[in-house]
Amino acid sequence: MDIDSAEDVACLDAGLLQLNEVSPFALKLSPQLVEELYSQWLSLPDTARLVKSLIDDAKAGTAINVSSANAAGSNSLPSMFPAGTAPPLSPRSSSVSPCTSKQRNSPSSLGSPLKFFTEPIQEEIPQFYFQNGRPPPKDLKEHCLSSINHLFNDHPNGLHIDEFKPVTKEVCKLPTFLSSALFRKIDIDCTGIVTRDAFIKFWVDSNMLAMDRATQVFKILKQSDHNFLTQVDFKPVLQELLETHPGLEFLRGTPEFQERYTETVIYRIFYYTNRSGNGRLTLRELKRGNLIAAMQQADEEDDINKVLRYFSYEHFYVIYCKFWELDTDHDFLIDRESLTRYGNHGLTYRIVDRIFSQVPRKFNSRVEGKMGYEDFVYFILAEEDKSSEPSLEYWFKCIDLDENGVLTPNELQFFYEEQLHRMECIALEPVLFEDVLCQIVDMIAPKREDYITLRDLKGCKLSGNVFNILFNLNKFMAFETRDPFLIRQEREDPTSTEWDRFAHREYIRLSMEEDVEDASNGSADVWEESLEAPF
Repeated sequence: MDIDSAEDVACLDAGLLQLNEVSPFALKLSPQLVEELYSQWLSLPDTARLVKSLIDDAKAGTAINVSSANAAGSNSLPSMFPAGTAPPLSPRSSSVSPCTSKQRNSPSSLGSPLKFFTEPIQEEIPQFYFQNGRPPPKDLKEHCLSSINHLFNDHPNGLHIDEFKPVTKEVCKLPTFLSSALFRKIDIDCTGIVTRDAFIKFWVDSNMLAMDRATQVFKILKQSDHNFLTQVDFKPVLQELLETHPGLEFLRGTPEFQERYTETVIYRIFYYTNRSGNGRLTLRELKRGNLIAAMQQADEEDDINKVLRYFSYEHFYVIYCKFWELDTDHDFLIDRESLTRYGNHGLTYRIVDRIFSQVPRKFNSRVEGKMGYEDFVYFILAEEDKSSEPSLEYWFKCIDLDENGVLTPNELQFFYEEQLHRMECIALEPVLFEDVLCQIVDMIAPKREDYITLRDLKGCKLSGNVFNILFNLNKFMAFETRDPFLIRQEREDPTSTEWDRFAHREYIRLSMEEDVEDASNGSADVWEESLEAPF
């Protein structure tokens, strides 16, 4: 370095020398950065004069005053502008800035003008994961304990199962027909009694109090070694509903129909809620569905038929009677020929063959070539409510012959050919497939016109009509000649589904037929008839 020429360089002003914050930890990890900073410090003119002065003193044998050198180096920094030409600095606060105080208070053996900053204080992150759930707020916990004490005060030895409903309703805010399941969940030793301490341990100490309703119901119903619900887990709940609900009181003398009602409700629950179709209802699926809301409605509503989701007795009546009509030999199994008679022979043979090939869903009948009651429940819900996502998935699998996840014109034409033949047989004016294909594309508006995906179908409200066009001639003709009055009626009640409207119509028809049959037989008491008829 040419020290003489360095002395002619203008001095740097301390207020203009600003470095980004560098922590000591970063300096330790980056030796190269330290070297660069040191080289920068050596290149300063004041540093050059300081080093030259120290070298001269060393050669002359004079004692080196390091402190005075530091002070000189620290207090006189060079300026990069000629005297009187520097631009004015930004106004500074009269109080001492943190940077200035740190520079003045920080000892430096070399008198470096560089400004070092301490590491920022790390903010403490509050706990956000709790293995057993987030603890309840203090006021909620105190209110719950007060309610528990009030209910258990008159029962110091504990409550029996028939005394436990107020706890389920008032403390847990759950449907009363979950009372027995909750009682048995707490009474693991089967003593027949739940004490105050046992209930507090289960409901308060395990944080059940702070969980959402779906999680609470899930934990109450599931078996201890499972992380899912099965159909068996719902049977005790439905049994208590049958025993206690005023709208189902007339069924108490007919245990065989109680069992059928229970099965039908469970099948409907799993059809709509268990979207994976594996028979294992997860907590996520339970939360995504509307089962908890339906349970609350069933507990509050005396007329069970007003609970359209899952629990309606009229809906069960329609499903069971429809099955009974097709099951002519009453062995509780249906074959291919029997299913073709469904809906006044509305279905084509090709779609029935696809159903019995078990493409959309594996049968649970365990009899080759036969459909059981559970399989029929899935079928009728899919057939009569094609606007629902489970139905769209069911029929999409049937039409997707090569199972590649898309419906091509060739696949659509394969199923429509039989429809076209049936039109010709009954002297209807045939609708060519080319015209039908244009109608389907206009109706669905798929992203690509050369095939249709399941997502395309789910994004269109008229998707169900596509399947009617392909394999249900009766509904296809009804769609082509639909009544404007019925369309307006549907728009006035958007909460009612296709299934709700179908079940309502069929229940009226079936009940009228039953009244006529009773009158012809001279008997008004249906339940005294032979069990060869469903009701």
